[in-house]
Amino acid sequence: MHLRHSSTVGPDPSPSGRGPRNSRRPRRHAGALGALLAAVGLLASACTSGGSTHSESGAAEAGLAALPRSTPAALTPYYTQKLTWRSCGMPGFQCATMRAPLDYTKPDAGDAKLAVARKKATGPGARLGSLLVNPGGPGGSAIGYLQQYAGIGYPTDVRARYDMVAVDPRGVARSEPVECLDGREMDAYTQTDFTPDDAEETGELVEAYKKFAEGCGADAPGLLRHVSTAEAARDMDILRSVLGDEKLTYVGASYGTFLGATYAGLFPDRVGRLVLDGAMDPSLPARRMNLDQTAGFETAFQAFARDCVRQRDCPLGTKASEVGRGLKAFFEKLDAQPVPTGDPDRRDLGESLATTGVIAAMYDEGAWATLRDALTSAMRENDGAGLLALSDSYYERDGDGRYTNLMFANAAVNCVDLPPAFSTPDQVRGALPAFEKASPVFGEGLAWATLNCAYWPVAPTGESHRIEAKGAAPIVVVGTTRDPATPYRWARALTTQLSSSRLLTYDGDGHTAYGRGSTCIDDTINRYLLRGTPPTEGKRCS
Repeated sequence: MHLRHSSTVGPDPSPSGRGPRNSRRPRRHAGALGALLAAVGLLASACTSGGSTHSESGAAEAGLAALPRSTPAALTPYYTQKLTWRSCGMPGFQCATMRAPLDYTKPDAGDAKLAVARKKATGPGARLGSLLVNPGGPGGSAIGYLQQYAGIGYPTDVRARYDMVAVDPRGVARSEPVECLDGREMDAYTQTDFTPDDAEETGELVEAYKKFAEGCGADAPGLLRHVSTAEAARDMDILRSVLGDEKLTYVGASYGTFLGATYAGLFPDRVGRLVLDGAMDPSLPARRMNLDQTAGFETAFQAFARDCVRQRDCPLGTKASEVGRGLKAFFEKLDAQPVPTGDPDRRDLGESLATTGVIAAMYDEGAWATLRDALTSAMRENDGAGLLALSDSYYERDGDGRYTNLMFANAAVNCVDLPPAFSTPDQVRGALPAFEKASPVFGEGLAWATLNCAYWPVAPTGESHRIEAKGAAPIVVVGTTRDPATPYRWARALTTQLSSSRLLTYDGDGHTAYGRGSTCIDDTINRYLLRGTPPTEGKRCS
């Protein structure tokens, strides 16, 4: 899957790939191209009610079964542990390390050590407990998100009443991070041709996926088997208990909605106030999910195209119908002859990096002007620096050629959570017409990106399931009508599954809705977090 994580894309990305934050609308981007549409995981099979079956539409009919309400004796030491809080280099924030069983079926087989951070409620007003946040990914650092945005940028009233808390999920950032390739190897990987034209290029793509997977397997073979979403959700329940909260209050975005929904399915009686923003549909198998998302990017791109031709500096044509053809032709030109970027590591702008740069800008309409500038420079001035900067921000590559572990964790979680959409290049080729129909511009590349989990060193443990969370308190599901990464139909689908959900619709562009400029959305969510009042049925905002 191609989902959002915590970093920001500003209107003028810096060489490090991090642009300045707009105080009104935080710029969000997501994912990693090597795991673009890798199967985004759902549930460990041990936690389900049985084998999954699928309807003609491809959605799973089996549901996620709740865990027993009583805590098993073997897990009691984890649920009763005391955290040792310490300063962690940022004023007002404290950090600690929490233990969780590496394998919940064998709690005595060793621990996973998870990094936790918090910023205590500032007052005034009575403390409401802890508010756990997760920015998505999978693989985005929740602690980074807390320290860079949520802990200082969430509404004052929310931060006054809640201790703001984050835990980096297992394998992510500060929690025993999975590592796969070094910086130079990653540079080569991100420049791999993801739209192979012949058998030789197909072989090169397969070898790139295999090398990536082998690197991950060599780094953490034991951990890779235990980075599933179901296990991360169970870790969240330990944290809830350790923090002294009877119920979990949580805001999750993008993949974070799947993590939150999984928690609700496993622990419905412990659900407090849950906000699932940019919702995923956990009932979909990988192929259907990937096709839906490909169509979502096309929807976002068409919105960009309509806006582009209204601007004086659109380099892709004067009619919206011309924009897609113009961009596709540009990508094909780059495939044959990359353009220089002035990069000190001598990376030219080829088709793969350019595609990543364009996709990065689809996550927030505030980045469209930056994209127009970057495309103009590349197409008319033979200067690919702008698109390379967008691509680097997307991959979380800094100016010294270092990558965060986002991309590695993204693949690690995705590939264990759900079987891959395709297992061989021939299967991808057979599906190309469907993907290209879903998106003439991005379909081919997104189809080939589904292949990376086929070579993963660890077998998947999850499958697609419905999540009903019967008995849970009201859950707010938020969907954006032209969201590229989590199509609006997913929010509607999740709402029909969760027994106590309320759908909140944002009629707009970009990925996710909370904190992105809509007073209607923000006021509705803040009221729910502070008073427990969910939105009315059918609530829509713009």
